[in-house]
Amino acid sequence: MRLGVNIDHVATVRQARRTFEPSPVFAALIAQQAGADQITLHLREDRRHIQDRDLELIRELVSIPVNLEMAPTEEMRTIALRVKPDRVTLVPERREEITTEGGLDVVSSKEVLKTFIEPLKGAGIEVSLFIDPEEDQVRASREVGADAVELHTGTYANLWNEHRFKEAEEELKRLERAGRVARDLGIRVYAGHGLTYQNVKGILRLKGIIEELNIGHSIVANAVIFGFERAVREMIALIKGG
Repeated sequence: MRLGVNIDHVATVRQARRTFEPSPVFAALIAQQAGADQITLHLREDRRHIQDRDLELIRELVSIPVNLEMAPTEEMRTIALRVKPDRVTLVPERREEITTEGGLDVVSSKEVLKTFIEPLKGAGIEVSLFIDPEEDQVRASREVGADAVELHTGTYANLWNEHRFKEAEEELKRLERAGRVARDLGIRVYAGHGLTYQNVKGILRLKGIIEELNIGHSIVANAVIFGFERAVREMIALIKGG
């Protein structure tokens, strides 16, 4: 499995004081040096953490792929077409949420998403949709032209964190089924949300299906205590070593 390091919450710390540090750009460069396969960042409509300039500098300075998470809005598509990240991951977004709370409802938005995606793909940008691990959402993602899906692991993570391991096991099976459907349809399978150094071990059992994990908060939380490079290297060791 590859690791995409989400650096959003480095920016969260910075924005708490509206200052210049810590720098998410510097964090991205350290993550790259530590062996990350990708940098992931979410430019939200309210700009609560990542700012436009962060995205521009990261796109310019890092040499590994850049994955821009964004809501499917005209403003964000215009930015993506200008900056041209390697990948765009479309996510649902509500101003009142603390973090992304679930996947896109692709089934009920097929025509809108298909039209939205076409210019991005035309510009050579890979398009992934962040969805709940449901087979109908996977199939709809293929229908609208997505290159990949990122399966929402938040339900699994919360169950595991609450020590509800039997239910977490069932959620892993749901993730596996959705991933197999995606692969059978010829689209790539990624996963992320709520993964930590502890609960990621269950997801690693799906490494023949899921090819990439995007992890942010847990890495940043550990970096506060142990340092960012060590935090990234330890997550890579877990993922690569299984």
